[in-house]
Amino acid sequence: MMSDPIADMLTRLRNAQAVGEKKVKFFASKVKLAILSVLEEEGYIAGVDVLQDGVKRYADVTLKYHQDKPVIEKIKRISRPGLRVYKDSDSLPIVRAGMGEAIISTSKGVMTAKAARAQNLGGEVLCTVE
Repeated sequence: MMSDPIADMLTRLRNAQAVGEKKVKFFASKVKLAILSVLEEEGYIAGVDVLQDGVKRYADVTLKYHQDKPVIEKIKRISRPGLRVYKDSDSLPIVRAGMGEAIISTSKGVMTAKAARAQNLGGEVLCTVE
């Protein structure tokens, strides 16, 4: 049993880009797919396909590179099972002076910190991407 599946997903993305893989595949959940959707909207990954194998769902993520370098320079888990990190809309993190993104789980769904700030929403800070 895995204690933090979101951290596992982020590590798989980080490792796959470090060795130059084009795709990475792992078990899918609603939260993981929501995070991947935000990463795709913001241009950090090329695409996500959801594959069904009986009861199990898999996310097949196509990674994105620019001039043979990964688009995701750094991806870091912030809130974790042992230490949840919640912020209100005024204190949401700004990553690399706006050049990166913080992904937040709010009452209206998973979104970037910029979108959450615009809607005056706070929530759990899931991860940051640069």
